[in-house]
Amino acid sequence: MTTREIDTAVPTTQQQRPPRTSLAGGERRLALCLILPALVLTMGLILVPLVTTMAYSVYNANLSRLDRATFIGLEQYTYFFTNSAFWQSIARTAYFTFISVGIELVLGIAIAMLIEQKRKLKGWRFLRIAILIPWAIPTIVTGAMWRWIYAADYGALNGLLYQLGLIDSYVPWLSDPMRAMNLVIVADVWHSVPFVVLIISAALVTLPGDLYEAASIDGASGWQRFTRITLPLLRPAILVVLVIRSVEAFRVFDIIYIMTRGGPVNGTMVISYLTYQKTFSDLKVGEGSALSFIVSAFTLILAFVYVRLLYTRNN
Repeated sequence: MTTREIDTAVPTTQQQRPPRTSLAGGERRLALCLILPALVLTMGLILVPLVTTMAYSVYNANLSRLDRATFIGLEQYTYFFTNSAFWQSIARTAYFTFISVGIELVLGIAIAMLIEQKRKLKGWRFLRIAILIPWAIPTIVTGAMWRWIYAADYGALNGLLYQLGLIDSYVPWLSDPMRAMNLVIVADVWHSVPFVVLIISAALVTLPGDLYEAASIDGASGWQRFTRITLPLLRPAILVVLVIRSVEAFRVFDIIYIMTRGGPVNGTMVISYLTYQKTFSDLKVGEGSALSFIVSAFTLILAFVYVRLLYTRNN
């Protein structure tokens, strides 16, 4: 076999494979100099506070007397895991998370499908943009607005129900612990449903229309097309929504702070607000740091479960 024949026998991909190149010493130093500012900023904003909080979590430290902090190891962690108030706050947080995210998911899918069905009508683009307005409003503003709506003396909800004759006198809506929690959930759902609508709408656009045409020819009803075609194809988008919203809801703080401050009678005392109270109201920075790591652990576990579920469903 001649040399030309040998060259011809070699696969084209191997003949055209570019030679491997490595960065020269000067290029490596340039790359390091370009990365270094972002690296320093990341370490300063994330790593340093993380290490500092971890250090405080094993000390009995008071925010007003940090120089007198004493090392106590994992005593604060064991205290919280055996404390009933801590587990009650975890239960309230779990209730808030599952109820809020569940309602948001159902409403988000329903609204997204309604918008998708009305795409041929004039103004549907405006409707899609208008639905995003509550999500664009900062959560602090949302909490203040809903607190005014629920106000016992001048609230819009009392005024509306009184004018309709549904109530005889104004009701202090946020005075009952369970009712206050549910009303906070209503405010959170109003604020977060547009995010779910956005994700689900983006997924609906990618669904193949051939499957629906074939199902219609076979005589499938609208409910059957929804349960057997739409929902299975939306599963990745639904799981993405569940991961993001569940993690956010479990760490809820701002809307609780604005609307109820953990009350009444600790009825809305979720774990994040308990962490804030321990750190900045009671000045127990050691206990607050320990609680923050516990919240992070629960959040990571929740995210890990959802990610594993997403991985196994798609593979």
